[in-house]
Amino acid sequence: MGIRHTWGVNFSTMDPVYYKILHVFSLLVLTAWTFAAFAHPAPETRKRTLMVTGVAALLMFVSGFGLLHKLYDNHFYGWVVVKLVCWLVFSALAGLAYRRPHLRSKLALLGFTALLIALVMVYAKPI
Repeated sequence: MGIRHTWGVNFSTMDPVYYKILHVFSLLVLTAWTFAAFAHPAPETRKRTLMVTGVAALLMFVSGFGLLHKLYDNHFYGWVVVKLVCWLVFSALAGLAYRRPHLRSKLALLGFTALLIALVMVYAKPI
């Protein structure tokens, strides 16, 4: 049945493609702004960068759980937990780039590693 909103959208029957688009778009925004923070962690850009990466991380989190509900019927597989940890690590990196600018190269490597692990988890689903 689902919730019927005043606009006439039935949220219980939303196609998973909308969640996929939102998930990938928010991943691209989060990645771009995080690596921009690595490239130039100026104090005047800190507030805006942290706001954008926070909103993108939240949208990525919500759309990921929407996909989990639509595609996997809320089952928590091992790869989902690993991907959640990668999301948590990557979401914290923009703030760390401003607090620890001398560690930018190591944090960037950590970011690339988290992205690679998350991609392997979503496509290979080894666990």
